[in-house]
Amino acid sequence: MKPRHDPAWDAFAATLQPHEMPMFPGSPATPAHPARKRLQFFFTGLLIAMSGSFGNAAVTANLQNLQGALGITPVEAAWLPVVFVMTNACMNLILVKFRMQYGLRLFTQIALAVFVVVTFASLFAHDYGWALASRAASGVAAAPLTSAGFLYLIQAFPPAHRLKGLILGIGLAGFSVPLARLTTPHLLEIDGWRSVYLLEMGLALMCWAATILLRLPLSQRFRVFDKLDFVTFALFAPGVALLCAVLGLGRVVWWTEAPWIGLALVGAIVLLTLAVIVEHNRRTPLINTRWLAGADLLRLLGAILLLRIVLSEQTSGAVGFLQVLGLGTDQLHGLFTVILAAMVAGTLVSAFTLNLAKLNKPIALALALIAAGALIDSHSSALTRPANLYFSQALIGFASAMFIGPAMMIGITKVLQEGKQHFISFIVMFSLLQNVGGLAGSALTGTVQVIREKFHSNQLAEGVALTDPQVVQRVQQLSGAYAHTLTDPALRNAEGVALLSRQVTQQANVLAYNDVFLMISALAALGCLWVTINHLRPRWKARRAARNDEAAQAAAVAAAD
Repeated sequence: MKPRHDPAWDAFAATLQPHEMPMFPGSPATPAHPARKRLQFFFTGLLIAMSGSFGNAAVTANLQNLQGALGITPVEAAWLPVVFVMTNACMNLILVKFRMQYGLRLFTQIALAVFVVVTFASLFAHDYGWALASRAASGVAAAPLTSAGFLYLIQAFPPAHRLKGLILGIGLAGFSVPLARLTTPHLLEIDGWRSVYLLEMGLALMCWAATILLRLPLSQRFRVFDKLDFVTFALFAPGVALLCAVLGLGRVVWWTEAPWIGLALVGAIVLLTLAVIVEHNRRTPLINTRWLAGADLLRLLGAILLLRIVLSEQTSGAVGFLQVLGLGTDQLHGLFTVILAAMVAGTLVSAFTLNLAKLNKPIALALALIAAGALIDSHSSALTRPANLYFSQALIGFASAMFIGPAMMIGITKVLQEGKQHFISFIVMFSLLQNVGGLAGSALTGTVQVIREKFHSNQLAEGVALTDPQVVQRVQQLSGAYAHTLTDPALRNAEGVALLSRQVTQQANVLAYNDVFLMISALAALGCLWVTINHLRPRWKARRAARNDEAAQAAAVAAAD
């Protein structure tokens, strides 16, 4: 890593105190700012951090409406959020080095320019191909916005509290999901999906203007790109894209029904394996596989992946469960308001109770809260309504915002202890696990739900026989609703049987979601136990060593006597 000759940086660095120098290569300096400028940095960071993932959250929250507006099939609609994750996960690999050599601001403005152009074209094209291109461009733009958001927020805090800015900036990205659920349905009533596109494009333009008007302090530039970096990217990017396609579409087209799922999975394994081989044998790797294979890092990355998977209880599980019960978007506003408030509280608690000596505790607590919330949800019934889920979903929302900051701080602490050259490796893996973990959680939740629904449908259907007097009575009650419209008894009876069949299917879905919630609760509880044991293991070793020393000293004294 060779510094680039930059007279502007040399002159600026001469004015900085040692603690104001950039913490990592490519990061801006952190000089003291007056209160007014700190406030400007705060609101700019707030805008940028929340804009990055808002578009994808809006698409995910209103996928059925978008499917109808574009006239596409459910499988085609499922590609839209997956394409966002594909490009976002891949861009993070190249972004870290790009900002070291050319600066984050340049990458951000290029990505935003591409996104604005594609989204503007989508307003007129109204075509599925342009919708896919818009999602892909949005994923590219979101990568630098996520980094820029917390870098701006760091500048808003005085030196003693800058880590709080980092935690807040990381947590803000998660607010986009409940915000999109609360706001976009009203936008769709105004002018359909054009309103959402206009909002997303407007946010991108505001972020673009903000990065021009309020610049981050300078950062030192380095010559970091190597020819083999592009070989790694050429293997890594399509490998991750294929893996995202498998996880995002597998449960939609079903794993064993679509031959391309198997081919894509094989391709992902081959490409990612080749990328790891290339990186493992490089002198200056883009992803340091030897460092990432350390026991502490593997435990941390495993905990992050587990947390992203179990958090699907809220993003896929609870929402899917309420949709099965026939509840619309308007009826979920209260629930998402509670979730948003809980996430705000979780982010603030995480930021203002940060203890660098006990970073495992928030992760264990987050897993415990998710286990408790999922366990409460596993007792749901067909009469459950959003108000019945307020407490459990608030626990999970609080946990989702509380864990991410401490998890990143553990990795950053390891980087500072073992060499800043590992910064790229950690950020790439952290971002990858956030993206892929979310898809994996949705895939697991959806797959288990479908399998258990089939099981419960068979079990319930076995107990429904038209020779049973209670079943006959129930069919008569249900068919009574058609007494004034259908005069033919046979047709009324057929409608009653159809209604009973739908009720059986709905009950099977409810039981299946309860099984999913129970599974997630068990996974989170086991994860909490695992993280707690790893946190306490050094203490146990220290106590055992102290007892052995005392025993050895006692034996030495006894031998001397």
